[in-house]
Amino acid sequence: MTRLVGTISMGVRCPIIREGDDLPSIVSNACLDMIDSIGFKVNDKDVIAITESIVARAQGNYCTVDDIATDVKNKFGDNTIGVIFPITSRNRFSICLKGFARGAKKIVLMLSYPSDEVGNELISLDKIDKANVNPYSDVLSLEKYRELFGENKHEFTGVDYIDFYKKLIEEENCECEIVFANNPKVILDYTNYVLNCDIHTRFRTRKILKDLGATVYGMDEIMNSSINGSGFNSKYGLLGSNKASEDKIKLFPEGGQDLVENIQKIIKERTGKTVEVMIYGDGAFKDPQGKIWELADPVVSPAHTSGLKGTPNELKLKYLADNDYKDLKGDDLKQAIQTSIKNKDNNLVGNMASEGTTPRQITDLLGSLSDLTSGSGDKGTPVVYIKGYFDNYTND
Repeated sequence: MTRLVGTISMGVRCPIIREGDDLPSIVSNACLDMIDSIGFKVNDKDVIAITESIVARAQGNYCTVDDIATDVKNKFGDNTIGVIFPITSRNRFSICLKGFARGAKKIVLMLSYPSDEVGNELISLDKIDKANVNPYSDVLSLEKYRELFGENKHEFTGVDYIDFYKKLIEEENCECEIVFANNPKVILDYTNYVLNCDIHTRFRTRKILKDLGATVYGMDEIMNSSINGSGFNSKYGLLGSNKASEDKIKLFPEGGQDLVENIQKIIKERTGKTVEVMIYGDGAFKDPQGKIWELADPVVSPAHTSGLKGTPNELKLKYLADNDYKDLKGDDLKQAIQTSIKNKDNNLVGNMASEGTTPRQITDLLGSLSDLTSGSGDKGTPVVYIKGYFDNYTND
């Protein structure tokens, strides 16, 4: 019988993970029990995707506001700190900012506008146009911002992040000045000591300011080593962190390569099949309503097995049907397309028959699929099992 099912993405229910739990065994058992319960078989190239949250939780990779404050104090001393280009997020940034403020005497908070790096809007473009403001060149004080735009609450959270961040800093007995600009050089009019909080543009921002003689650290350089026995992330520091409580944050997982390879090994020993395994955080997609680009983590997948490297190499079936085989129908059309797939080149870059296929890393595509499958709320499925992702129209 002809196979009628393509890719299947399934959330896997797991126990609540605590520090010290044996994650390779828990994840492997949960996936194999799930497969048995619904009558599937494990196949080579199936994918097990594990949310970064339970990896960090099993590692106990946490730090406190005091830990952050200590690290900031160690790096910046008593100097005024320019905290620039943060995202506007209670979950992602507020606890980090609290730590920055606790470790400083004065912060100049420079916010990008009309939106932050991941698309959270401070002001609508319509308001920018109406006020005849050029966000690429104009620098606004808090007073000028309020005069032009008043109070603007986030569409989904209902929070005025400007007021929220200002109060948060001042509650730590830290003086706060707020400025709005998109050119990192502007901060040097206020201080030569800068903490750049942008995620995906951080290397460029840091280079620009260091070339001008500033003392600059990125969020990836705060909590990149342990403070008094705390957790840390040697590569990403505070990037990818999430609020755990009012005084504690969960960091992005430290390492993880051993974990994914151990799970792959366990599944191989128990089934004889080689699955691929990855840790994933945010997917990489943009919400059309809120204009928010989901990716607030530094990468989609901080660790994955070797079979997930690279980008897809796929033909566009509708292109073949509408062009190369436009005169064929039924079984003749199916056979012709299957033959093209079987004979396709290993690298289809520049081939018109691949035009329109998504030129993204496999881990980014799978991470987005997994993020949407697992959700971020109360589904209880921090592991996702994916079948058939690497199959094509020729596989029965």
